[in-house]
Amino acid sequence: MSELPDVTAQQQVADMVDDSKAQVAAAIAPVAPRVRKFNLIGRRNIFFAVSLVVIIPGIVSMWHNHFLLGIDFQGGTEITASFQSNPSIAQVTTAVNAEGLDGSVIQTTGGAYILRFPPLNAAQTNKVQSDMQKSLGAMTVSQILSVGGTIAGETIELSVLAVIIASVAILLLLAIRFRNVPGGWRAGFQFGGSALAALLHDVFVLTGLFSIFGTVLHWQVGEINAYFVTAVLTVVGFSVHDTIVVFDRIRENLRVSQRLSFEQVVNLSVMQTAARSIITSFTVVLVLAAIFISGQPSLQGLALALLIGIVSGTYSSIFNAAPLLVVWRRLQPLR
Repeated sequence: MSELPDVTAQQQVADMVDDSKAQVAAAIAPVAPRVRKFNLIGRRNIFFAVSLVVIIPGIVSMWHNHFLLGIDFQGGTEITASFQSNPSIAQVTTAVNAEGLDGSVIQTTGGAYILRFPPLNAAQTNKVQSDMQKSLGAMTVSQILSVGGTIAGETIELSVLAVIIASVAILLLLAIRFRNVPGGWRAGFQFGGSALAALLHDVFVLTGLFSIFGTVLHWQVGEINAYFVTAVLTVVGFSVHDTIVVFDRIRENLRVSQRLSFEQVVNLSVMQTAARSIITSFTVVLVLAAIFISGQPSLQGLALALLIGIVSGTYSSIFNAAPLLVVWRRLQPLR
């Protein structure tokens, strides 16, 4: 049976000849990439405004309210315990307040409670346990954590230093990676600086929202602890990865699209990579959302931080990093 029953043999041959000629002509003739109709770069001020609407309240909260610090950063003593009488959180809170030590209570799954106090010595810790048993009945202590103020201060300093070192290293690596675009090292630092600005956008969004969650809304999930620092560094890497995908496409299109303006090349590159970035991030978001909804309380803060950071990183890579590159090129044109 013929593969093309409605076409004669002569027509098949003619079509094959015509197709081969067309392919040869297409290979010889230069093809300029089609410029996408949606002018994303031209609407950059809208996207910048959206970012500011999210970032500014967070900055105000960080400045005025600071953060809900976990034991890793604040220092203190945590007693994780469960009671045979299964008291309510109000009863446990009343018993903790009766100690007069400025303590707080966190309820966990399985009926256990985390009793948090300022740094206690061994005698004070034993007294608290004894008082809890008198007030609430038999108690089983599963864990006691104690972090001094000095260690907490060092943890804060090392965490901030880690973020700064990661940011500087990323700027230098991107400058080296993109130094071969037209403009040399200066252009490389424009690419690196734009990526760094998008990265800082994600850090401010994440820290600002967690400041609001912890100090304004008083959500325990907004606590700043070692998991949060892990999430910030992970978001930094994820955000830069997304931005490099866009910037690599800009570099490739700059080589083959000499008839287009720089703004047109950037707009084309963003539209070519946007779908990939969004789909990749969406698959990660689904997993993190599942962990946040059904995971342990200790992991919910980490899942929420990663969820916010990845959504923000995808947004900044598409709507902030590339438009910032165009703005920077306009302010400091390459000669």
